Amino acid sequence: MTSFHAASQFTALGLGIDAGGTQTRWALADSNGAIVASGAVDGLSALQMGSDAGRAALHATFAALSQAVLAVGQPAHVHAGLTGFGGDGAALAQSLATLLGLNPPDVTLCNDIEIAYLDSFAPGEGYLVYAGTGSIAAWIDGDGVFHRAGGRGVLLDDGGGGYWIAREALRQIWRREDEAPGSWTQSAMACAVFEQIGGSDWDLSRQFMYGQDRGAIGRLALAVAASADADPLALDILQRAGQELARLALALTSRHGPRPVVLAGRAAQLHPAIAAAMRSALPESLMMEQRTARSHEAAARLAAKAGVRP
Repeated sequence: MTSFHAASQFTALGLGIDAGGTQTRWALADSNGAIVASGAVDGLSALQMGSDAGRAALHATFAALSQAVLAVGQPAHVHAGLTGFGGDGAALAQSLATLLGLNPPDVTLCNDIEIAYLDSFAPGEGYLVYAGTGSIAAWIDGDGVFHRAGGRGVLLDDGGGGYWIAREALRQIWRREDEAPGSWTQSAMACAVFEQIGGSDWDLSRQFMYGQDRGAIGRLALAVAASADADPLALDILQRAGQELARLALALTSRHGPRPVVLAGRAAQLHPAIAAAMRSALPESLMMEQRTARSHEAAARLAAKAGVRP
C-alpha cells in the first residue's frame, strides 16, 4: 500500500519508518520536509532478531518496504523507530542499508516511542502516553535523556494497549463460559470476537492466543471496540484500558512533576471511552490532549534533514 503526495521527481529524500507490532508505516520526505510518498507493510519488532524464523520474517518485511520505497525514489538517509529496539542495531542497520543500496551509517535506528515523542513534543515539554499493540509513557528531558513508564511487553503488562484489551476480552468471555456454557450468544462482544477468530470453539481461541503474533492478537481489540456501545462488558474493558493509560502518565508526573500529556496510538483511538476514562482518572489540573500520531512522517523529516550534505 503506497500513496503519493507530490510531483514525480524527488531529490535528497529521507525515509522515515515507524515499525510496530501491528503495522509498519513509512514515509519519504524531501529536503523541504514535504511528504512525497507513504505506505505501510506488515508489523515487525526488533525482538524478532532473536530467532532464525524471526530474522527471516523481519527481512521479508524490510524487503517489501524497500521495494515500495525504491519504486518512488532513492533515499539518502533512513531514520527508523522500531518497537522492541534496545540499542544494538548493527545487524538491522546492515539489513536495511543493503536492501536500500545505502551504507550502514546512513541508517539511524531508535525505539519507535522516541520518534512518536518528537512528533508531539520538543524535549522537556511534556509526556507522551502511547497505546498501540502495547502501551508506554515517555518523556525526553531537556538533556535528551529518555524516561519511561510501562512498555514492559505484552506478556508482563502493557495495560491499556490493543493486546491487553484483546486478552481481557477473551478472558472475560471464557470465564463466563465456565459459569454458563453458551452464554456467549447473548454477548455482542463475544459474538464479534468469535467472528473475528473464526468460531466459538475453545480450540480456536487457544490457537489464536497461543499461535498468533502479538500484532494479530492486538487487532482483536477492534472487535471489542465495535461492540462497546451494545455490550457493557466491552465498554468496561475499554474504560479500564483508559485507567491503565492514566496510570502511566501519573507514574511520570510523580517522578518528574506535572507537564502536559498527549495520548496517541491506534489503540487509543479505538473508542472515545478510552480517552474519556483516562481523562477522568487524571487530575483536572493536568492538561491532556489526544492526537493522531504521524511518527513515520516525523521520522522522514529527520531523515531528510540528516541526508542533506553540506
